[in-house]
Amino acid sequence: MVQKLGEHTRIDVADVLRGLAVMGIIVLHSIEHFNFYSFPDTSTQSAWLNFSDKAIWDGLFFMFGGKAYAVFALLFGFSFFIQDNNQRMRGKDFRLRFCWRLVLLFIFGNINAAFFTAEVLVLYSLVGFILPLTCRLKDKWLFVLACVLLIQPLPLYYVIRACIDSSFVTPSIPTGSFWGAAFQVQSHGTFLETVRVNLWEGQIASLAWAWDHGRVFQTAALFLFGLLIGRRGLFLKENLKVWNKVLCGALIAFFPLYGLGNMLPDFITNKSILAPLSLIVTSLSKFSFMLILVSGVILAFYRTNLHGWLMKITPYGKMSLTNYITQSIIGSLIFYNWGLAMHSQLGITASFLVGVLLFFVQFAFCCWWMKRHAHGPLEYLWKRATWLK
Repeated sequence: MVQKLGEHTRIDVADVLRGLAVMGIIVLHSIEHFNFYSFPDTSTQSAWLNFSDKAIWDGLFFMFGGKAYAVFALLFGFSFFIQDNNQRMRGKDFRLRFCWRLVLLFIFGNINAAFFTAEVLVLYSLVGFILPLTCRLKDKWLFVLACVLLIQPLPLYYVIRACIDSSFVTPSIPTGSFWGAAFQVQSHGTFLETVRVNLWEGQIASLAWAWDHGRVFQTAALFLFGLLIGRRGLFLKENLKVWNKVLCGALIAFFPLYGLGNMLPDFITNKSILAPLSLIVTSLSKFSFMLILVSGVILAFYRTNLHGWLMKITPYGKMSLTNYITQSIIGSLIFYNWGLAMHSQLGITASFLVGVLLFFVQFAFCCWWMKRHAHGPLEYLWKRATWLK
C-alpha cells in the first residue's frame, strides 16, 4: 500500500534522531581510539582522572554502546521506505534502483573501512538487500520476520543444541590473526600499509565480529522495523500515543533484561550455553534501551520546549553519511601511527574531549553547508550516482 506522505517528504524528527545517533557514534569511537584500543600508561595519573576515565567509558557505553548504531540502522530502513514510497507514488518500482544504491554504499563503506576497521556501511550494504526482498509483504508478516530476527535465531539454536548435547561447542569465526594484523599496522604502519590491512584483514575481522555478536540478525530486524515505522507513519505527530506505549513497554523490558544479562555468568558455567544466551539477552536489552532513547526523543521533540533545540541538530542529521565517513578519516589521522599517533598520549577523558570537539567542528560545517546546499557532499554524490543508470 502506498502511503500518502507527500512526495519528497522529510520528517524532521528522523533527522534529529540520525544526528544524535552519529554524535553518539563519534564520541564512542573517540574514546576507543577508533577501534585501536591502545592507550597511554595510567599508573601514575591522579585518582580524579582515573575516576573520570571510568565514568566516561562506562557512561558512554551504557548510553550509546550498541544503541546509537541501532538508531542509525532503524533510520536506514525508514529512509528506504521514504524513497520507495516516493517512487511508487510516481508509478515506479524503486527496488532494483535501491539494489544499485546498496552497491554504491558498499563502495562508500570500503572507502570508510580504509581508515576505520569497525565501520558499519559495508554491513548495511550487504544486509540491506532484505529491504527490497521483503518490502511488499504485509505489515504483520514484516513484523513477525523482524521479531524472529531480533531474537537471534542462530544463537537461540546454539542454546537449545548445547542444552541437549553437552559435548556441543558454540562455533565462532577465528579472527585473532586478523585483529592482530590490524593492531600492528595501526601501531607501526604507514598510510598505505594501514589502508591495505584495513581493507582486507580489518574488514574480515569486522564482518566476522558482526556475525559472531548477532549484529547481522539485529541489523536486518532494525531495517524491517524502520520500514514498518515508515509504513505506519509513526514519526508523525498524530501517532504519539504509540510512542507512549513503546516507552512504557521498553522501560518495563529493559531493567529485567539488563539485570538478567549481568546475572547469567553467576548461574551458567557451560560456555556453549552462556555465550549465545548472553548474546540474546544483551541484544534484547540494548534494543529495549534504544527504544527508550528513540521514544524519549520523539516525545520531547513534539511535546516539550526542547523542540527548538532539537531542530538545531537537523543539519547534522541530514549529512550523516558525510559526518560518519569524515569522522573515520579524522579519527584515524589523530590516533593511528600513519597520522599524529596520539593513541599513546590521549587518555579516555582527553579522547572524549577530542570527540566532542570533532562533533562541534562537524556540526558547524553542517550548519554552514546546509544553508547553501540541499544535500551534504557525500549525500549528493550518492543521490546522483543512484540515478546514473
